[in-house]
Amino acid sequence: MKAVIMAGGEGRRLRPVTGETPKPLAPLLGRPVMEHILRLLAGQGFTEVCAAVKYRAGEIMARFGDGSALGLSLTYRVEKEALGTAGGVKNCADFYGDGDFLVISGDAACDYDLAALVRAHRDAGAAATLALARSPEPLPYGLAVTDGEGLVRAFVEKPGWSRVVTDLVNTGIYVLSPRAMAPVPEGKPFDFARDLFPLLLRRGEKLLGVAMEGYWCDIGSPLAYYRCCVDALEGRLKLEPGEAFAVPAKAGEAKPEGEPEGLDCPCHDRAQLMGTLSELFLPLGADYSDGLTLSAPNYRLQIRPSPSRSAVRIAVHADNEEFARSLALSAREVAQALNL
Repeated sequence: MKAVIMAGGEGRRLRPVTGETPKPLAPLLGRPVMEHILRLLAGQGFTEVCAAVKYRAGEIMARFGDGSALGLSLTYRVEKEALGTAGGVKNCADFYGDGDFLVISGDAACDYDLAALVRAHRDAGAAATLALARSPEPLPYGLAVTDGEGLVRAFVEKPGWSRVVTDLVNTGIYVLSPRAMAPVPEGKPFDFARDLFPLLLRRGEKLLGVAMEGYWCDIGSPLAYYRCCVDALEGRLKLEPGEAFAVPAKAGEAKPEGEPEGLDCPCHDRAQLMGTLSELFLPLGADYSDGLTLSAPNYRLQIRPSPSRSAVRIAVHADNEEFARSLALSAREVAQALNL
């Protein structure tokens, strides 16, 4: 089975964390997020993969090469101009040929059974099959309305609450037949959700929607990225950690007397950085009675400004020492990236 990875976007909303690094190379448990996707594909029988790249394409190609280190045959198609999601995949037409193929984003994290999605697609004889995820907060996503047989009947793109008609969000993971891609023009911008799928519905093509079991997250914002890191550390997202996950924390500067143990993040304005971090963690239910505290059943993350110098101190209390260290390092990376 072949797969196309969409990896051409700039990831502008994530730049406070990643800077100029392409979003597919954003680190997640010691590996680029796209590497986790490639490993997921290899483990489920996808042996031929093509990556549609544009922004800093050379960095992505240099990182993964021909894919042989991951047990894959990996090729690339570079967009000269932005072609949109469907247009970028159409640019890989010489790769996917006349057979069904999978489309997946290189900058989202998931542990779905993609082989099962392919089987559902073939059993239904659909032109396109969409992997859907249930979300209690679906506003940032496109929604897919399905009937009792799982067929998609309508799409609602990033609605306000007054237009929310379902909790099923479009993950951007698809299984496509060649006939589904036929209407996509070559060399012109074209989008799956906005252009192609509504067109296929109007033409009476069968679009199947499958509510998937497992974890999926679009790491498109600093908050989503940090939440995904925590979910991976806590095991809600099943990933294979990279070598960086087991590296001990680097020795920092000597801790001034009277300050708590933890990791320091030096900054030019500790109050400003604390304000940025507070805004970031507010949707996660952070407490601000003693610095910034984020609590869960198995850990407590605390970020406080140093009283003696311009820095913030990050401490994690957890039963698992390795987990505590990894979470503290992840929090420090976020703080360093926000220290603009």
